[in-house]
Amino acid sequence: MRQTSEEEAARLPALLARAEKLAGTVLLGEHGRRRAGLGDDFWQYRPLQQGDSLRSIDWRRSGRSDGQYVREREWQIAQSVIVWLDQGASMRFASQKNLPTKLDHARLLTLAASILLVRGGERVGLTGWTLPPRRGREQILRLAEAFTTDAPEDYAEPEARGMLPHARALFVSDFLADPGPIEAALTKAADRGVRGVLLQVLDPSEEAFPFQGRTIFESIGKSLAHETLKAADLRSRYLDRLAARKARLEHLCRVTGWQYSCHHTNTSAQSALLWVYRAMDGGHG
Repeated sequence: MRQTSEEEAARLPALLARAEKLAGTVLLGEHGRRRAGLGDDFWQYRPLQQGDSLRSIDWRRSGRSDGQYVREREWQIAQSVIVWLDQGASMRFASQKNLPTKLDHARLLTLAASILLVRGGERVGLTGWTLPPRRGREQILRLAEAFTTDAPEDYAEPEARGMLPHARALFVSDFLADPGPIEAALTKAADRGVRGVLLQVLDPSEEAFPFQGRTIFESIGKSLAHETLKAADLRSRYLDRLAARKARLEHLCRVTGWQYSCHHTNTSAQSALLWVYRAMDGGHG
């Protein structure tokens, strides 16, 4: 347990440095992505959080209880972005030693996108309740730390809780697991007015299926295995199923108002980040 924690902590500085360098390749204007939002209408009171200024406290509401409360307006909710990064074992696959794993590539892109969003004045956090959307350098460090954790299961399911109404979202995964949970998550998001981006990250071998002869296919977590003597005979069926999965994801995004793209670990991370940045910008509101 301790060794695992130390390994995860050792990855954090390198990941953060690479993500900040990648984010630096996308130049922001003087005002970045800051938006006026949906309006200035009152939305809700919420407890004071770390990173909130004292000026944001509503003293009248706070005076009626023991805690301190912030009066949150609708435009502040509109500037919130919630992120889900698949850190399941299936993401720890790389077909060649000179290629990053899907997870390493996804971590880099997700953290770099988060850095850009925070620099642009957005509040960024994780789906669920573990890390609510906030701004600032400290939030970037918290995100980087969360992104260095490996999940034990072969396929991680997207977290659908904590969907703030009218927020935006970024989901990054290989999306090769049972599509039911991702469909449920996006349907729930759409019901709450959340729009976002699905970025599918695949290894090039998962697109080409270059296997021939006797091959043993085994999941990273070793919970699934399949042996065949004629791997090439599986190629057309596999490619058909992959195409069907992509089409299903694209259709899901169309009906929920999200955007979809597939990115490969042997292509430019900068091009993928630019696409995410523009897609998040276009999907605002």
